[in-house]
Formats: sequence, structure tokens, C-alpha cells
Amino acid sequence: MPLACILHAQGHRVFGSDRSRDQGNTPDKFAALENLGLKLFPQDGSGVNADIDVFVTSTAVESTIPDVGAAMEKDIKIQSRAECLAGLFHESKMPIGIAGTSGKTTVTGMAATMFYELGLDPTVMNGGQVKNLQTDMSAAGGNFLIGKGDAFISEMDESDGSIDLFTPAIALINNITFDHKPLDVLQDHFQGFVNRATRASIINLDDANAANLVFPKNTLTYAINDENADMVATNIAFSDNGSSFEVMGQTVTLNVPGAHNVSNALAVLCIAKVLDLAFEMACQSLSKFDGIKRRMETVGVKNGVTVIDDFGHNPDKIAAGLKTAKQNGARVIVMFQAHGFAPLRLMGDEIVSSFKESFEKGDMLLMPEVYYAGGTVDRSVMAKDIIERAQKADIEAHWFKNRSDIKAFIQDNARKGDKVLIMGARDDTLSEFAQEVLGAL
Repeated sequence: MPLACILHAQGHRVFGSDRSRDQGNTPDKFAALENLGLKLFPQDGSGVNADIDVFVTSTAVESTIPDVGAAMEKDIKIQSRAECLAGLFHESKMPIGIAGTSGKTTVTGMAATMFYELGLDPTVMNGGQVKNLQTDMSAAGGNFLIGKGDAFISEMDESDGSIDLFTPAIALINNITFDHKPLDVLQDHFQGFVNRATRASIINLDDANAANLVFPKNTLTYAINDENADMVATNIAFSDNGSSFEVMGQTVTLNVPGAHNVSNALAVLCIAKVLDLAFEMACQSLSKFDGIKRRMETVGVKNGVTVIDDFGHNPDKIAAGLKTAKQNGARVIVMFQAHGFAPLRLMGDEIVSSFKESFEKGDMLLMPEVYYAGGTVDRSVMAKDIIERAQKADIEAHWFKNRSDIKAFIQDNARKGDKVLIMGARDDTLSEFAQEVLGAL
């Protein structure tokens, strides 16, 4: 949707369909798109006409859906979302690619904030809504900016291999961890990405897999725990609502908690060093960053129970979220909705291990069935299978046929001081569910 809005702002006529719209989900978001002038149709092929120059589709859309079939019948050029984005990215004077298995959305949001606050008017394409950079288009996603400056800042997707399409001026890698692809395959994707950088590469030395890459010339490194890095955070302090640290003689104050966000901020400050931006002002600008929607976002506190909405869906993101939630010793109740059957088959054991390593006595894992958006799927591993594995690992874990039953369970079991985490990706209704849980406490 951000890509559609950017194209629309550039003067293109944009049409589209989405099966979530057909299912009646998040109607406000689709209404906002229509109010901007984008024309939406049912995903039944009726909106695909011969006047369309390019038919753009994401990797989440199967070739069997009617819209794709209609485009093929009418001999309309079909382009992947990543190919379309790459064309816009490479047209800019300073394309900056943010990559890594985890954290790239937050780093992109921090970089967008820094460039915006420094008056550099960037164009930004992000996977999540930057809360402090909401525009009049925020209801349509809010995860993009359309600027007139040199920089085009975008997160890169390694899950479908589309990162290989991008040649950035600056290539940044947060980490490389097991997710949609085996580690050796991921290493190849990320190595190629930094090799193609035309100005500089930025790599996190704290991450073992990233640190094992062959560093190209003009590589800048950052770390919290490795003093050999070019940029190192010192005097780090944490609170429930933020953190602070020192770097290169400057103090940085963040409104987002967790060691991972200190690392994310260092990554962005490396971009400032590469581009020779005013470093003191760059550090100050990060205090304006208020986080990303659904990244450990506090929905509210009621009767002493804090409800948090979080995008965590792979082992690394789950571990980071739980570490942040438990840093003051709170008991956690996690409702985790897997974002697809394939990820559970690939990462089920690692997901259970993330909960096992982070949980303490009294913590609870609750799972509804896997989020299903449509299409042909292999259901050989389901949520109930993961719950059974968790129970064998001595995790207090419960499976629920209906998500509404989870709300009732939390209502009955949450107590003062608890943190309730609603975790999962892709499903826009999870945020609505988090609000329902808060209301039920």
C-alpha cells in the first residue's frame, strides 16, 4: 500500500485489490486509500482492464487468483512489487537500503526521523508506521514519506530473495538470523547486498552471522558489546519507556526501550557519519522517534495490567520482545498468532526455544490457530502442534480453537503487574484484538 501511495503521489493512476478488503477487514484503511483517489476493486478480475500499463503483484499473491489470470489474458505486463520498488529506489540520488532479519523496520523509521528532523526531506518506504511521522495519509498505512530530497530510504526484504534486486549507495545490515530461509542462503543474499553498495556498507559487529560476512571496502561497523567496532555505545541505561547511551562524545536519549533499540540507533548514526551529517544534531534527532506501530507498542494499562501490541513472529523478534517486556521482572502472558503454516514448519522448534529461554515460572503462552489469508497451504504443522511441543518443554501453554476464548482466559487469569503481549504478523486485526483485551480487563 505504501508503494501504491507513492506511485499515486507521483501522478500515476493506481488501481488495486486486496482480499482482506473483500473479507471486510480494516475497512478504515481501505476507505482512506479510496479517499486519496486510488480505485479499489474486488479481487475477482473485474478491475483488471486493458487500460492498465503494469500489473504489480506481491509474492504473497498466488498466480491462481482471478486478477492475475485477467492480467495474463489481457497481456498486461506483470511486475513484482519488489521490481517496481527497485525502479523507484534506483532513480534516487542517494538510495539507502536497510536490511536484516530483525529490526529493519525500526531502523528505517529511525533513519526517516533523523533525515526528516534535519530537514533533508527524504522519501521513505517502510514496513511499519512511524508514529512520530504520521501524515494526512496515515490512515492508509502511514509507513511512507514522499520527499524532494536526495535520499530514498527503504527496508529490504530477504524472505523472498528480492533483496538481490537492489543496488544501494549505502547498505546496512542489522543481523542475520534463521527465518524464512536457511542461514547459508541468507548469508549469500546479504553478502551480495553489501558487495553491491556503491558508497558504504554498515554492519552490526554484535551479530555473529553479520560479523562473519566478508566486509567490502568502506565498511563502517557498530556494536554495543564489541569495542573493536567503529561506533560503540557506552554508559547505556534502560527504563520501561526508553533508554540512553553515549557515543562519540554525544548523549543519545531514546523514547523506545530495549538494548536492541540502542543497537538500532547506532546503525542510524553510522549513516550520519557516512554522509557527514551534523553528528550532534543527528543524535538529538533520535529523541523525536516515538517507535513503530505494533513494535512493543503499549496499548494501555488497566487495573495494573499492561497490554502490548507487537509484531514479533520469528524466534529473534520474539526473544527481543520478551527480553524488553521482562526487564523489570514482570510476569508475561503471550498470545502468539503464527503468521503462516510454512513458517511454523520451518521454525516451530526455534520458536518454542525462544519462549523456553525467556519464560520464567508463571509466564504463559496462548495460541489460536494460524493466521490464514487464503490460497493453497500445507497444514501439516498447526498451532496445536506447537503448543504440544511447548508443553513438552515445560512451558505453561494453552491452545484455543477460537481467539475470543483467549480474551476470556486473559480476563480470568491476568493480575496486577502482568504484561499481556499480543504477538503476530500480517493480520491487521491483531491490533483490534489488543484493544478488546484491554477493554475486557
